[in-house]
Amino acid sequence: MKISGFTFVRNAVVYDYPIVESIKSILPIVDEYVVAVGNSDDDTLGLIKSIQSDKIRIVQTIWDDSLRAGGKVLAMETNKALRAISPDSDWAFYLQADEVVHEKYLDVIYDAMLKNKPDERVEGLLFNYLHFYGSYDYIGVSRRWYRREIRIIRNNPQIQSYKDAQGFRINGRKLRVKLINAYIYHYGWVKHPVRQQAKQMNFNKYWHNDEWVKNNILKVNEFNYSNIDSLKKFSSTHPRVMHPRIKAMNWNFSFNPNTKLKKTSLKKMILHWIEDRFKY
Repeated sequence: MKISGFTFVRNAVVYDYPIVESIKSILPIVDEYVVAVGNSDDDTLGLIKSIQSDKIRIVQTIWDDSLRAGGKVLAMETNKALRAISPDSDWAFYLQADEVVHEKYLDVIYDAMLKNKPDERVEGLLFNYLHFYGSYDYIGVSRRWYRREIRIIRNNPQIQSYKDAQGFRINGRKLRVKLINAYIYHYGWVKHPVRQQAKQMNFNKYWHNDEWVKNNILKVNEFNYSNIDSLKKFSSTHPRVMHPRIKAMNWNFSFNPNTKLKKTSLKKMILHWIEDRFKY
């Protein structure tokens, strides 16, 4: 069984993406890792080249910055990396630049690919998610967070990244997938407030025009992490590759659980209670 990892990245240094940790987290179970490095304003290319592994293959790309509707350019960059993987690979393992896999799940993930490889009806594997917010100590638990995504797909030329690169489809059809007992650790909302604000200003440009960004994104120096409805204390361990980054955290974040669901509608409060109570 041959497995290819793939991802895309741009401006990883200036916006402080844990892309190195992301790539390293699944290197033990992939045979190659294709990284589509976009034209950047920093040394993202040098950062990727600094990873000591002969499994990594870099594809340099140019982003089409005119595509500013629905995050379409993100799917295009994902597809560039996907199409560059080896044609003889059986599976393609996709991680975004702020997603990391805990080493405790590697055997589970590998065994799931091995088990489902003979069954052509299984087109992908579905993962659960943990979304960290503000710091490495809290995870989002409200309905604003997506709970599952496809992150492993069969190496089928018909499969393409969908919309803003959150999922995959075949000619618009949803993939037939199996849910596996493994989690993706999403760290996109954990960084210094100055870096987070800069990221929000930049990232929203891939969905909206300048006028929308001007009217909806505050021009402030630091991101306001207090604008959140519900968080839960994280009591388990982080992936080993994340430990140096966690140790180097240089900002303070606190959350008062008494503010839980204060800033949401009655409908969402009821739906959140149902999910929390019945796990549905």
